[in-house]
Amino acid sequence: MRLSELSERGGVPLATVKYYLRERLLPAGTRISATQADYDEGHLRRLRLVRALLQVGRLPVATAREVLAHIDDESLGRTIRLGAALWALPHGPEPDEDAPETATARAEVARLLSELGWTTALELGELSPVHRSLVASLATLIRLGYPCDVTYLAQQARLMREVAVQDLDALEQFPTEAERVEAAVASAVLYEPLLASLRRLAQAEESAQRYGLRGPRTG
Repeated sequence: MRLSELSERGGVPLATVKYYLRERLLPAGTRISATQADYDEGHLRRLRLVRALLQVGRLPVATAREVLAHIDDESLGRTIRLGAALWALPHGPEPDEDAPETATARAEVARLLSELGWTTALELGELSPVHRSLVASLATLIRLGYPCDVTYLAQQARLMREVAVQDLDALEQFPTEAERVEAAVASAVLYEPLLASLRRLAQAEESAQRYGLRGPRTG
């Protein structure tokens, strides 16, 4: 397809597509003349991912470029390739090493991962931005006095493991490694807010089923 058709099918203004090309967020097309290039379905798929990263994920261009570079790095195995791309996405706050709750939270996270048997997460530890974000979040809960023990966290983590199984099963439908990693990154950007909304809807539904819309009667 020509660049104008790529723009139309992707729902992105032509000037924006040209900007993505200049910023190396979108790979160059196959040159067919001095002034024209041809683009394929892979370009369309990548264009949609770039839109998700910049418009929904609100990533800076440099960060989006880093994520895409990991997606395209064929020298990496599947797990490392996927992990590198996801690690490059924005995460929560870093642990406050001056806060006394951080050491407690770090120990609790280690105990949680040991109980779950998540050996990879244990081995990576502080190298993982997700691990550090979990420590920071738990430290905040401890500081504010909200209960969040390992038993509760383990229950939640096992539910998330079931979600992860479904996620990776879905990725298997894609024919290439790059497409699988692209889909995983898009899922992290687009579906995590959706899952948070589903959780809140589920809580509202459970509350209504338990207590009714008017709440329990007293007296």
